Amino acid sequence: MPVTTDYAFRPATVSDTTALVALYDDAAHWMLRHGIDQWKPGDKDAGHFRHRIAEGEVWLLKAGGRTAGAYELWWDDVPAWGVRPPVAGYVHRLMTDRTHAPAGSGRAMLAHAERRITAAGRQLARLDCLSRNPRLRTYYEAAGYRVVGEEPAKRAADGSTYGVLLLEKQLGPVPPAANSGATEARWEEVH
Repeated sequence: MPVTTDYAFRPATVSDTTALVALYDDAAHWMLRHGIDQWKPGDKDAGHFRHRIAEGEVWLLKAGGRTAGAYELWWDDVPAWGVRPPVAGYVHRLMTDRTHAPAGSGRAMLAHAERRITAAGRQLARLDCLSRNPRLRTYYEAAGYRVVGEEPAKRAADGSTYGVLLLEKQLGPVPPAANSGATEARWEEVH
């Protein structure tokens, strides 16, 4: 598929949950086929996406008239980041349709999320990825994110724990109060 910058974004609605589940499951299957142990098919059902739509923001990326990807934008993320001042937006479930998404779709979604975060008056974009996923870490670092810590025991829905790297990107000046106590005791600094 040719590279395009003809992207359109729209907020997801409850009528999009079936498409979101399919997009997630397709991405999870792709990861497994490529030896990436991150998402599991069936882990996110329509109820998950209905909840995220009601509680925050879920965005669809349209390209060439088709759904090419989606992402979730949260305004806090206590399980990974702990309680924080309201200076960041948290990007989750960045996923593309690998059969229809033009090259650069992931970066286009990150840029859209960063614009949403800035428009909300927040200065940082944050996300996490599995500690044992160097390929995804490299992708986010190339997009301007930097590792600022690690949560070694994030709890999954099934009660198991797993380690995640915490990454952030500076979008604007951070107020001085947000800098104090930025690294909590439960984080292990990554060098």
